[in-house]
Amino acid sequence: MHRIVVAITGASGSIYAQLLLKKLIAMRQSGIELELAVVMTSNARDVWQTELGNAEYQDMDLRYYEPQDFFAPFASGSGLYQTMIIVPCSMGTLGRIAQGISNDLITRAADVILKERRKLICVARETPYNLVHIRNMETITLAGGIICPATPSFYSRPTSIEALAGTVVDRVLDLAGLPVNTYRWGNDA
Repeated sequence: MHRIVVAITGASGSIYAQLLLKKLIAMRQSGIELELAVVMTSNARDVWQTELGNAEYQDMDLRYYEPQDFFAPFASGSGLYQTMIIVPCSMGTLGRIAQGISNDLITRAADVILKERRKLICVARETPYNLVHIRNMETITLAGGIICPATPSFYSRPTSIEALAGTVVDRVLDLAGLPVNTYRWGNDA
């Protein structure tokens, strides 16, 4: 059983969260044992609506937690969530995690994941980076987290914005240790 918490912040890049949630749900439906929990900020909801023109996340078969719900199971190491994916990860959220500020469920859960030596994947979505961003990324990396910038790849020759964003989501799924059928460099398939 994979226990994964997905956190969605208000950074631009809602398509990454949308595709990730859809792929995780499809994996669960295909028989992969996944326990999924989602926490989404109010800014994330606004950005999702602005960028994608819908509130599709409301119709997804997922368990949502409010950003101030510190009774969520992943707010404690005893909850045994192995992976946390923050997608997209705003620089504000990244900075609070790097400085150990647990002022909401997302930053508390990230702190728990790091202290328990589990997998934290931050899909950073900002450009350009300033020195503060870079140092915060370094701090999280040194603490055991993974910074996965939302930088799509082009060698698979994606033909749609969904396929382009999918190159990032598939990399995240790889990092999470989940089986994903995706383009592999050097493979003919």
